[in-house]
Amino acid sequence: MASKPPDLMSTIVSLCKRRGFIFQSSEIYGGLSSCWDYGPLGVELKRNVKEAWWKAMVTNRRDIVGLDAAILMHPKVWEASGHLAGFTDPLVDCKSCKERFRADHLTDLKKCPKCGGELTEVRKFNLMFKTFMGPLEDNSAVVYMRPETAQGIFVNFLNVQQAARLKPPFGIAQIGKSFRNEITPGNFTYRTREFEQMEMEFFVPPEEDVKWYDYWRDKRLAWYKSLGIKPDNLRLRDHAKDELAHYAKACVDVEYKFPFGWSELEGIANRTDFDLKQHSTASGKSLAFFDEETKQHMFPFVIEPAAGADRATLAFLVDAYDVDGEGDNARTVLHFHPSLAPIKAAVLPLVKREGMPEKAEKIYRDLLDNSVRSSFDLNSSIGRRYARQDEAGTPYCITVDGQSIQDDTVTVRERDSREQYRIAATQCVEVIGKKIKEANLCLSA
Repeated sequence: MASKPPDLMSTIVSLCKRRGFIFQSSEIYGGLSSCWDYGPLGVELKRNVKEAWWKAMVTNRRDIVGLDAAILMHPKVWEASGHLAGFTDPLVDCKSCKERFRADHLTDLKKCPKCGGELTEVRKFNLMFKTFMGPLEDNSAVVYMRPETAQGIFVNFLNVQQAARLKPPFGIAQIGKSFRNEITPGNFTYRTREFEQMEMEFFVPPEEDVKWYDYWRDKRLAWYKSLGIKPDNLRLRDHAKDELAHYAKACVDVEYKFPFGWSELEGIANRTDFDLKQHSTASGKSLAFFDEETKQHMFPFVIEPAAGADRATLAFLVDAYDVDGEGDNARTVLHFHPSLAPIKAAVLPLVKREGMPEKAEKIYRDLLDNSVRSSFDLNSSIGRRYARQDEAGTPYCITVDGQSIQDDTVTVRERDSREQYRIAATQCVEVIGKKIKEANLCLSA
């Protein structure tokens, strides 16, 4: 097995563009910094990541329901949550080269790390994007693009609880876009100004917060492992007391070993009852839960597993990347878990004659009709086509050859082992479907 390239991140970025995973946004106009577009393979991969999260967090559970809250919310939401006053980064500017830096990322607050020039005094910069609602652009029309999806859950706590007839402990989950005017975005799709979050707020009786916090920290780490990320590339890092958010009793990050170092994939926080109490006070409408059995009102504590869909997608891409073989025999392979692979199966007629394309086309249509995301490729040699599918992360290739015309069998090739075996052409949907189902059964619920 060949070693991975020394600049793995650049290799991943190049592969993403060439194969249609991720493109630079507005590239023909020079691009827009830290904004990215997901191409044909990338949009399928990211959608599969989100679906795997939703399945684990909502579909397969009886105690969690979903929500899709609006991106634009009343400005008082962000005042009550503390985002207007406290959602800031400390910044400095270089008086010479005009570059801007986060002060908490610098060791010397006097000298520019880029040109050596003098830096300005530290000042605060709010990370929320501001816009206007309606025809007038004045202070009365100011609204904000949400910097997190969590607040939409908190303000809807009682709406959901009463509609779904739930009692703590229970959770509310949602996947959606958030926006932060990051000053130092970078590392490809890891830190961007527009991103997608996968968050769940789990409301528990205050006396059960420690039990549920421990439960979710273990559960969320196991989810990444179940989808194929190598255990050595994952770790849990507890926040020190001086880095905890003002509302948090405890917080732990699930970190992944990216080519640029260990970085956060997901945070699991004990937010206490801060948010529900804040919104109750600010709105004048109590968000306390009323227990019909005890006849008492109670503000639940909240355990929040909050993951980034873009960061998770990037981690699965990096972790799946491999190079098999040496020299001319080297092949790039993305070892995606079958549930995440953008394409589940590729159908390949060996040659463009003797009825092979027509037979392959029928198998391809059968797979699509049975919701098996597939591709059809009849150009180049069969070896080149196998290589293309390996590079796209396709776990199974189905080849229609001369024997297929004679006895109605096809060759199935498995991506990771390169094992090949023959099955009846009429069994393709059943065999591929069964393999994907078996792989999915290994996922953590």
